[in-house]
Amino acid sequence: MGDPSYTALLSAIHWNADGLVPTITQDARTGQVLMLAWMNAEALQATLQDKMGTYWSRSRQALWRKGESSGHYQHLIDLRLDCDGDTLLMRVIQEGAACHTGEPTCFFQGLADSAGWQHQAPPPGSILDSLQATLQQRRQADPGQSYVAQLLHGGQDRILKKVGEEATEFVLACKNHEQKPIIAEAADLLFHVMVALEEQELHIDDVLGELARREGVSGLEEKAARRPPA
Repeated sequence: MGDPSYTALLSAIHWNADGLVPTITQDARTGQVLMLAWMNAEALQATLQDKMGTYWSRSRQALWRKGESSGHYQHLIDLRLDCDGDTLLMRVIQEGAACHTGEPTCFFQGLADSAGWQHQAPPPGSILDSLQATLQQRRQADPGQSYVAQLLHGGQDRILKKVGEEATEFVLACKNHEQKPIIAEAADLLFHVMVALEEQELHIDDVLGELARREGVSGLEEKAARRPPA
């Protein structure tokens, strides 16, 4: 990338004395912070060229592409520079675990009062992520005590019927132009769509990942790409 725009991009970054800039990597689907690593100009160039998270190893003094040994690659969605110009924020679609320990994020140690730092489950990246975890737990619940368990034990037809009902109620709420019912029905529809995903052993992150991959792509182009060839 020897063009003027790339030169301007490099000059906007306040590199440290070693020619590095800290880079926070965030899951584009959930918003969860995954890790912090360092980039030099070469790593930034490789990341932008190949759309894959690439960093500079201070211990090995070499470039390293996330996932080159583990297969847990990071697909670039967006890159931001903070207001001071001295930190990058990279939004990615993460394959597998982000941490070399096998944890989904490197930030899995929580402060447990006087006990110091202890291993804790990472906080959910979004309310949708938290809801999906609840749905997974309710699979094993008593259908007499859990609405989600009732739906999951009732089978696919019952779940899909509810999705259809909630979609109709959302449409009617929109036609009536009343904001509170629209929001409530949208929440009901999304909830039941997530139950349907859980029944199919899919995660809301799969859907969010697809939306993230489409970011910046014309909707008309994306729809055309899905049409079967004539």
